[in-house]
Amino acid sequence: MAKKNKRRYSGIGGQAVLEGVMMMNKEKYAVAVRKPSGEISVEVENHQGLLRGSVLTKIPFLRGIFNFIDSLVLGTKALNYSASFYEEDEENSALDKALDKISGGRGEKILSGVVMVAAMVMAVGIFVALPYYITTFFEDRIMNHSLVLILEGVIRIALFLLYVMAISFLGDIRRLFQYHGAEHKCINCIERGRELTVANVRRSSRMHKRCGTSFIFFVLLVSIILFFFIQVENTWERIAWRLLLMPVVAGISYELIRLAGRYDNFLVKILSAPGFLIQKLTTREPDDEMIEVAIASVEAVFDWKEYLAENFGYTWNEEEE
Repeated sequence: MAKKNKRRYSGIGGQAVLEGVMMMNKEKYAVAVRKPSGEISVEVENHQGLLRGSVLTKIPFLRGIFNFIDSLVLGTKALNYSASFYEEDEENSALDKALDKISGGRGEKILSGVVMVAAMVMAVGIFVALPYYITTFFEDRIMNHSLVLILEGVIRIALFLLYVMAISFLGDIRRLFQYHGAEHKCINCIERGRELTVANVRRSSRMHKRCGTSFIFFVLLVSIILFFFIQVENTWERIAWRLLLMPVVAGISYELIRLAGRYDNFLVKILSAPGFLIQKLTTREPDDEMIEVAIASVEAVFDWKEYLAENFGYTWNEEEE
């Protein structure tokens, strides 16, 4: 077997879910969950995606907006699937049934949509409106408009870090971060040309340049730069412009994370470094059982043996199959 210690882009990505991992390869995705019984359940489906096949999804910067929305929709769906194995709240079950009756069996989708919208509104309030509101107390003391904007960006980043650190103390979130680590370690394992085994995954890095955490960092960084161009005095107009620019911020951030995922040069390493530092908070070292779940998710949508053969010169004996 020929091996080369060089990263090769695989195209697969994913996210951690409740007691499991979702992996996606092109239009196909799998959610692997460790059930309360200890068995691993794997669901494989195709994700149609927003404006699937449209030329809009291929235009740089614009495609990032659609991919961001797609990731939110798919991520919520994967989380709901994993949570279904651990539902114990009778009130939620009653709510689902009531919504099913009203909506003709679409109660779960409606509830997921409401939760996603509520989460986005909360995120905008905490990470867009609140930092701006805090900086208004310093405008009379800091006469330089550019310094005020930089302060707003620093506060936004600080709030995000405090939020991540705060939720990491919750037991379920710590386990979610461990599965997040397992997801990254699996992708790094095969992209570094290693066979996808528990031992190889365990020794792989839990940091990855295409991580959603790094995407959020790019969003925070790009927003600081773009908000420099907002030169209006009215408070509500400033907030409105910040909200209107968020799709632009997402589009630029997507291109940066896409660039980082495909190249491994010095500039990319500098761009990725802050995201890696934040990933130290959002990932934890998984145990072997968590790694097994992540491997099951990868193997459901991705032929890693063929990938290693094409990109790293591996050959497989029939006895190994």
